[in-house]
Order: sequence, then C-alpha cells, then structure tokens
Amino acid sequence: MNWLDLIGWAGSAVLVWSLLQSRVLRLRALNLVGSVVLIGYNAALEVWPMVGLNVVLAAINIWYLRGMLATRHDEQTYQVVEVGVDDQFLAHTLRVHAADIARFNPDLHWDPDASGRSAFLVVTADEVVGVVLSHAEAHGVAQIDLDYVTPRFRDFTPGEFVYRRSHLFTERGFRRVVSPPRMVAPYYHRLGFRPDGDSYVLDLPATPAADPA
Repeated sequence: MNWLDLIGWAGSAVLVWSLLQSRVLRLRALNLVGSVVLIGYNAALEVWPMVGLNVVLAAINIWYLRGMLATRHDEQTYQVVEVGVDDQFLAHTLRVHAADIARFNPDLHWDPDASGRSAFLVVTADEVVGVVLSHAEAHGVAQIDLDYVTPRFRDFTPGEFVYRRSHLFTERGFRRVVSPPRMVAPYYHRLGFRPDGDSYVLDLPATPAADPA
C-alpha cells in the first residue's frame, strides 16, 4: 500500500466517522475534512466523478457550517420558553435524557414541589436544545440546578440565552446567578461569569435590562 492509498483510506475513514457523530456541528466539520481529503485523492487518480461528488459534499457542508456558526448566538434562532416546574413536557424531557444529564450534572437534586423553583426550555423552531432549572437561595441568589444541552447541540451553548436575558432573574429579585457545582465541562467563563470555588458566579445589573435587539 503506497502513501496515496493511505490518504484515500484516511479520507474514507474520516467520512464514515463523521456519520457516527451525534453533534451536528462536529458531524459537518468532520464530513468536510473527509470530503476535502477525498477530493485530493481522487484528483490524483483522475477519478473525476468522485472528485465532483466530494466537491458537492464539501460545498454542502460549508453552507451548513456557515449557517450554524452565524446563528449560534442569535436570539432569533434560539428562544427561551419558561415552563411550569411541574410541566409534563419538561418532565418528559428530563426523563428521556436522564442518563446523559447524570453524566454532566452528577450532583443534580431537583424537587419540583419545592418553593422558589424556575424552569426554562431553550428551543430552536420546535426542537428542545437545552434545559435550565434553578431555585432561589438567600441573599438574592439564583442557584442553577441544571444547565443541560441535548447531544445534537452539545457544541453550542444554548443556556447563554437564559443568562443574557437578565430580567428573567432580576424581576424575581435576584442579584446573582450561581452555576451548578462540579458541573462537567462548564462554559460560563465565556458568558461573563467569574469563578468562585467549584462554581461560577454572574452578578446581575441592579435594574432589569432590556432584551438585546
């Protein structure tokens, strides 16, 4: 097997691997890499139909990646919907993703019957991409119990849309938001939170802020 064959096999392996990804952004990125490698491989062998096929695949992946990256922080793409803590659809979502939730939030203890609880779903179109649960603690602190992202959108940070709308907390009298302790792979440092022990803290404005236009 020569070096050109190795490149061809490598490109094919990356292409197959991309199809095994549950995360949409990672799937598209890996599929693009595999397509580009196979463009070079098939061009070297002058297999032009396969070159054309992979050029089309690469263009499709670039198109989708561009759209994903352009809208990943767009409030028109991702909406925050507050639901009741005893909402049946919320309970269904938590039940379906229970094993994955436990993997990233091992210390989750959620009691919907307790007072001072709030629940938010982050959605894109009609698909739930994230869940944020919180409860009230003393001294105006909103303690986040769960900040969960579904596997398809794991490369994004949909929970940010809850925190960017500070009025969701300030209208309830909160002055500070604290992330779940010992959360696996936290992303709060990118949202203006500051580290505090094994959690992150966001200090809220004194008055409710308007939603960004």
